[in-house]
Amino acid sequence: MLNRFWAVFRARNLEFFRDRSSLGWNLAFPLLLVVGFAFIFSGDGRAAYKIGLVGEGGDNSFFHLQHVEYVAYDDLALAQQKLQQHQLDLLVEPASQTYWVNRSSPQGYFASELLTGKLPDYQRQELDGREIRYLDWVLPGILGMNMMFSSLFGVGYVIVRYRKSSVLKRLKATPLRAVEFLAAQILSRLFIVLSITSFVFIACNSLFDFYMLGSYLNLLLVTALGAAAMIALGLLMASRSQSEELTGGLLNLISWPMMLLSGVWFSLEGAPQAIQQAAQLLPLTHLLEAARAIMNDGAGLAEIQYHLWAMLVMTLVFMGLGAVLFRWQGEGR
Repeated sequence: MLNRFWAVFRARNLEFFRDRSSLGWNLAFPLLLVVGFAFIFSGDGRAAYKIGLVGEGGDNSFFHLQHVEYVAYDDLALAQQKLQQHQLDLLVEPASQTYWVNRSSPQGYFASELLTGKLPDYQRQELDGREIRYLDWVLPGILGMNMMFSSLFGVGYVIVRYRKSSVLKRLKATPLRAVEFLAAQILSRLFIVLSITSFVFIACNSLFDFYMLGSYLNLLLVTALGAAAMIALGLLMASRSQSEELTGGLLNLISWPMMLLSGVWFSLEGAPQAIQQAAQLLPLTHLLEAARAIMNDGAGLAEIQYHLWAMLVMTLVFMGLGAVLFRWQGEGR
């Protein structure tokens, strides 16, 4: 069994790396996107101040200013972290009559100078922190989208081509079982996706020094689970089809909702609750939310275990259905 598994795994990897056009596209596409976003979104376009409020209280005019966005927090430590990341310009706790400002934030400096005249009795506290740029936030989205296309189309078209060229028909004559073949395909593409994604991440990180609070090992685990779920989904879509046109349509049908609803380019925090719940059915959503929690918030595995379990269950369900529905050859053959 291991020999059969290794033979399929090795043949699939050699086929991919010999295809220079496919390898070049998988490397160049995310690199170009990251570099483009680095230049396009290098500045901060906010016009209004964003002030965090911890606890209750504060009925004076400061808390009713126009062109100021107020964000309520129950956890002071979380609010201070947001201030350190430049996601808040000022942090105020009315109960203790204290406000905090990030000394490295230009926006925070002007918020303090212009607005705290209305808080004469408040004590000033200073924090240091590094800003989370839009580039830091969108990086998981770019890499996740590239992984999605590589996972879905990379295995979908290959399975259909194997079926049309009777490669699968010949494999059926061997002791190889469908579940073994699909597992080898998943691990083979997983190795390719992780290799490409790791190279792109390391290369871009050396150029732009991305914001990273959590563990790189945790991030690698999340990436592997997310990629495995999407590869298994691609195999499921191609489990019976012998038409590349039909397979391409099915893969586009599932890839576009993931690209729009999984938070690749923008957050869904303000979206209707039904949209947010529907997004939880997509593996890319769990991959991006878990990756951003690790990178931007320093979350550990315990904090993101919901996303880990969701991706693991999706992988097993997609792979199981793919094995049950898998067809070695087309109709009439």
